Amino acid sequence: MPGGALGIDFGTSNSAIAAVGADGLARLVPLEGEAGPIPTAVFFNAEERSIHFGREAIGLYLAGVDGRLMRSLKSLLGSSLLQEKTAVPGGMVSFQEVISRFLGELGARAQRHLGQPLRRAIIGRPVHFVDDEDGRDRQAQASLLQAAQAAGFQEVGFELEPIAAAFDFEQRVQRETLTLIVDIGGGTSDFTVVRLGPQRMARADRASDILATSGVHIGGTDYDRRLELDCVMPLLGFRHQGPQGREVPNPVFFDLSTWHLINWMYTPRILRQAQDLRTSYAQLRLHDRLMTVLTERLGHRLVSEVEQAKIRASLAGAGATIDLSCIEPALHAELGTQDMEASLGELLSKVVACAHDCVKLAGLQASDLDAVYLTGGSSALRPFQHALRASFAQTEVLEGDLFGGVASGLAYAARRA
Repeated sequence: MPGGALGIDFGTSNSAIAAVGADGLARLVPLEGEAGPIPTAVFFNAEERSIHFGREAIGLYLAGVDGRLMRSLKSLLGSSLLQEKTAVPGGMVSFQEVISRFLGELGARAQRHLGQPLRRAIIGRPVHFVDDEDGRDRQAQASLLQAAQAAGFQEVGFELEPIAAAFDFEQRVQRETLTLIVDIGGGTSDFTVVRLGPQRMARADRASDILATSGVHIGGTDYDRRLELDCVMPLLGFRHQGPQGREVPNPVFFDLSTWHLINWMYTPRILRQAQDLRTSYAQLRLHDRLMTVLTERLGHRLVSEVEQAKIRASLAGAGATIDLSCIEPALHAELGTQDMEASLGELLSKVVACAHDCVKLAGLQASDLDAVYLTGGSSALRPFQHALRASFAQTEVLEGDLFGGVASGLAYAARRA
């Protein structure tokens, strides 16, 4: 690995690191046991005054250990919340500092595995951190750069995530191929039309091979949020009509379904506001459930249950049960396949439309493509694949390494840097 360089895929839901070996091939670094990718999660343990990462962080939180769980940290890049100090066991910390601690932990684990100092990193970034706001987008990358430098990386570069995925796919291409790269992550959906091939691979400058890029700030966490609002939040009073025929005010349900906002829902002010909603309910049992979720801090558990049900339904092509017994014994919600497609239809249409926008920006039609290449964990979602395959019916759709392809491509980019 020349110069101790890494490719780092810092994702909304999961993160991965890859390095190029002596044989010229990129491989994922096992970051948690034998697993390569690691959930982008940090848990501040109040009982032991310790910090935990990844699956361990989520497991401790779900086991009921007292502390503070943080996820979807990438979603805060480009927002004013990033620099705000928030209370954790042991003091106050900004969200940017939490990102830096997470990147530092990834780097330390990679260094232990590879057995050499790691000074350089190419970090993936979405086409747009923030849609249609160039200033905030630049600030998001600058903040990520500062976090990586504070984590100990001396030389840091960036590459677009779909372009990194293209570099990984190119290792398996036998002839020149005009490809639409589709990278669906936890927070964004990104697209690149690129020319790939064995003869192009060795070129130092690939700018002329990249015909167009596009992206939209919709990803797996948005799907989870929509499903939770449609399937779970009605059991807490979302869209419930009160005694006066008016719906219960809904901001509490939207924020409680959004990963990076959930921790803010447990403050005394929010709890008082939620308690004051009781007069807006005709069915007080629904309000009792809402208060149970808030007072027992069950928000992240609900999102996790929805996410797991989504994955089960997508893999099986059948309905799945969302376990809500943490709120009330035997309480559950059903997630049917038709329900999932109906709930996600509008979001999926926007994502597929963005894919076609990328093809148009390249001056092409869908029929000109040789392949559509999928990467990113959320690209495995069955309703998304149905929508994409229907929209690109004449083009072969291929699946890559959904959780490791971007990191591997970033490692190849780091080798050339």
